[in-house]
Amino acid sequence: MTDAVLTHLDSLGSARMVDVTDKPVSFREAVAEAWAHMRAETAWLIGGGGHPKGDVFAVARIAGIQAAKRTSELIPLCHPLLLSRVVVELSLEDEHRVHIVSRCKLAGQTGVEMEALTAASVAALTLYDMCNAVGRGMHIESIRLLRKSGGKSGDYQAPAA
Repeated sequence: MTDAVLTHLDSLGSARMVDVTDKPVSFREAVAEAWAHMRAETAWLIGGGGHPKGDVFAVARIAGIQAAKRTSELIPLCHPLLLSRVVVELSLEDEHRVHIVSRCKLAGQTGVEMEALTAASVAALTLYDMCNAVGRGMHIESIRLLRKSGGKSGDYQAPAA
């Protein structure tokens, strides 16, 4: 057991938005990932640029960036943040998998972990949406925070998968 406190609950157990008014501004960064698994034929269409819907990676990248910027609209208790950078990278790792990595940065009073996770998730969902018609049976897995830096809790590095 740990002494951790659920910061989004008040003393009565009611949901609340965390007050960050008195927290100092610091540089914060978070990196998250997701994996999309698919049939080899689907990966070939993506990698070869022959997908009937166009550049799948470009659309998924833009969707991930947009999602990071709108995280507070999707997750009720997240603060709206002024992100200074969002990067979403997609790479075909082998004939069955796409690796999605998102990076979010800012100078602020609260972290960007949820923004990085949301970016990776929505990029993966967009990939799924664009490819499901040509490759049934796709699945998304291992959406996780890889690392974060900054803030009171300091740095975090996920263990190797």
